[in-house]
Amino acid sequence: MSAGVRVGVDVGGSTTEAVALNGAGSVIARHERATIPGAAGVTGGIIAAIEAVSADDVISSIGIGVPGRVADGHVHDAVNLGISEADLSGPVAARFAAVVHLENDVRAATRGIGRQKQIASLAYLNLGTGVAAGVLVDGRVNGGSRGVAGEIGHLSIDPAGPVCACGQRGCIEAFVGGGAIAQRTGGGPFAVRDAFDRADDGDPAAREVVSGVARGAAAAIRTLALAVDPERIVIGGGIARLGDRLLAPVIGELERAANGSAFLGSLRLAARIELLPRGVPIGAIGAALSDARSAAIGVGAG
Repeated sequence: MSAGVRVGVDVGGSTTEAVALNGAGSVIARHERATIPGAAGVTGGIIAAIEAVSADDVISSIGIGVPGRVADGHVHDAVNLGISEADLSGPVAARFAAVVHLENDVRAATRGIGRQKQIASLAYLNLGTGVAAGVLVDGRVNGGSRGVAGEIGHLSIDPAGPVCACGQRGCIEAFVGGGAIAQRTGGGPFAVRDAFDRADDGDPAAREVVSGVARGAAAAIRTLALAVDPERIVIGGGIARLGDRLLAPVIGELERAANGSAFLGSLRLAARIELLPRGVPIGAIGAALSDARSAAIGVGAG
């Protein structure tokens, strides 16, 4: 690796976070800012975040994790960013004269978790504005043949359920995605937390939201377990910041299903899930660790 810092940027529906890593892979700078929807706003936020963490340092590579499908340096169908298609790599590479690697944000985070935990088989379930998963098999992140591996948020579990941003009904994301819940309830950026608070106070409508969150998250966990059988399933994202308040109803939902099925019970799913520790910029770290040395600008998921 050439001298200089490796910069990673994690673009989320609410915030954009950047880190700079030194040659030893340690975080030496970190910056977070609000995400501005739309191609111009997202691109401007990425550039500003990189400037904030790099200062006068030479940048050896830049990795960017972004929600949506990534191909040829462009992101497609990033509905939670208000982007149908945009070139994010080109403007960043032109501004910093560095090799830029663009990939799906959840797969970038999956790489970071695998490196942190030194584990070669895991699934990362991101519960945030949207819902998606990353899968690490034999130490490699699987992007699929068309870059959509892990987009389980758009798996419909109830044809009569709420409408999802993708156009289907009853998607996992429609039940547990923060953006969908905020839109459905008229809540703000803390709609999910507010729903949990009101449910604790006995509000029937809020209890229905919490039940839907547990149902959606449990369905995602079962899907990951049955599809790839990971050694561990790590849950992160903004909704995971609820901690045990989230984990308790999700485990309850998993156990209810397991009580009715010896097969599901044999999977011991509750023992295989864990929450990502708060405060670790794992998505930005994973993006910085992308193999920019061998990747052309805009190569898709790792």
